[in-house]
Amino acid sequence: MRPMRILHTMLRVGDLQRSIDFYTQVLGMSLLRTTKRPDQQYDLAFLGYGSNPDHAEIELTYNYGVSKYELGSAYGHIAIGVPDVAATCAAVRDQAQALGGAITREPGPVKGGSTVIAFITDPDGYKIELIERR
Repeated sequence: MRPMRILHTMLRVGDLQRSIDFYTQVLGMSLLRTTKRPDQQYDLAFLGYGSNPDHAEIELTYNYGVSKYELGSAYGHIAIGVPDVAATCAAVRDQAQALGGAITREPGPVKGGSTVIAFITDPDGYKIELIERR
């Protein structure tokens, strides 16, 4: 059996450009490629810190005419490693709010442990966990 790996995670978004701006300007990802499918009524944007096959990507999907989704109770979060959670939160706080996101858990140790984490939500309400990796 060939080794398996995660290629991308897809998120449905209500405003593709707003989400691209959030992931590139707040989280420092690069816009890797876009695909427009007007006949199928959707557009895609792939973002990440590098492209496949070396890095997993985020696929943002905008379905024409849909501006909001119910996230449900099963979705958890996307995790991103950062060298300093407190410094990252300080650096992105104003940008996140300006683009419709927010820091929803301030930096601090995970409950019952010592790993420093924080949470941000993107403009569509998806949770992103920042995990300190020095």
